Amino acid sequence: MKKIFTLTLLLMSIVLTAQETESTEETKSFSLSGSVDAYYQTYLTTSDDSGQSYGTAFADQTGFALGMGNLIASYESGKVGAVLDLVVGPRGAGATFSDDIVDGIVNQAYAYWNVSESTTLTMGRFNTFLGYEVIAPAANFNYSTSYLFSHGPFSHLGLKADFALSDDFSLMLAVMNPWDTNNTSTTGEYSFGAQLGYSGQYLNLYYDSGNNGGLGFEIDYTGGFDLSDDFFLGINAAYNDNDGSGFYGAALYPQFATSDDFSIGLRGEYFGYHDKDLDDLPSVFATTLTGSYTVESNLIIKPEIRLDSWSNWDNRFFDADGEDASSLAAFTLAAIYTF
Repeated sequence: MKKIFTLTLLLMSIVLTAQETESTEETKSFSLSGSVDAYYQTYLTTSDDSGQSYGTAFADQTGFALGMGNLIASYESGKVGAVLDLVVGPRGAGATFSDDIVDGIVNQAYAYWNVSESTTLTMGRFNTFLGYEVIAPAANFNYSTSYLFSHGPFSHLGLKADFALSDDFSLMLAVMNPWDTNNTSTTGEYSFGAQLGYSGQYLNLYYDSGNNGGLGFEIDYTGGFDLSDDFFLGINAAYNDNDGSGFYGAALYPQFATSDDFSIGLRGEYFGYHDKDLDDLPSVFATTLTGSYTVESNLIIKPEIRLDSWSNWDNRFFDADGEDASSLAAFTLAAIYTF
């Protein structure tokens, strides 16, 4: 059945474009881009040597720390191309895991075929289609990451087909290794993904069996609206279930541009766990206020204050006196250079 699904995905792309006979002149292009980021972080509600963190992905050190170095090489020749995305540093290692492809260096590595103007096939390792935030800090407004991002998959290894159904509608279908199995799948199982897009709003679906550490089922909405020329509201909501247990949450991302160089934004997130056999599981309300100042297009400086407050988990953290605490606050200053 899994093999039939994969073959069907391929055949759908070819059949949909069989009637297109326009020839295009072959062009070749190569591009190199990337980023480097570092940060300083200090806790406001406990000592910096307490060894605590929010528990979300990345930026979990105090004092001065490195984020990651990111180098992306892209080559395209006519209708085909390839991308190699390499990462180093703590953020890169956290995104790729220590036992990943080439010992945690490869973030993305895939080849693609633009079968037509409306259909693209991609095979290899690619970052996830789920969620609002991404691994590369330059593409996020907030420097720290959300609980929703941290609990979903970071990347997939498999085959996907993207269809531009019209100027407004898009569709993506994928068959992949199970959750976070980005080298070799030894279980004989696969996962399936789908994304329906409309005018910048995306409904995402993911499914694996939930066995062998799998994620199970997740439905995710990611989108946003330009409420004015200067004010943008981003939205993310997700629900996960694996045999009656999982997580849920929602986050709002209001962002206001005060000038061409400076913007200020808030991430307000509610996140919790559910289990069919348990009540009163922990949940958290996390508020992150971030400024973003761009220097000469390439350097982005981000001061950030974050406060996470848990319910039903009174000893999640401890304060400067060593007493149990349900909240943690920190100030972070990040510098991100892009090229």
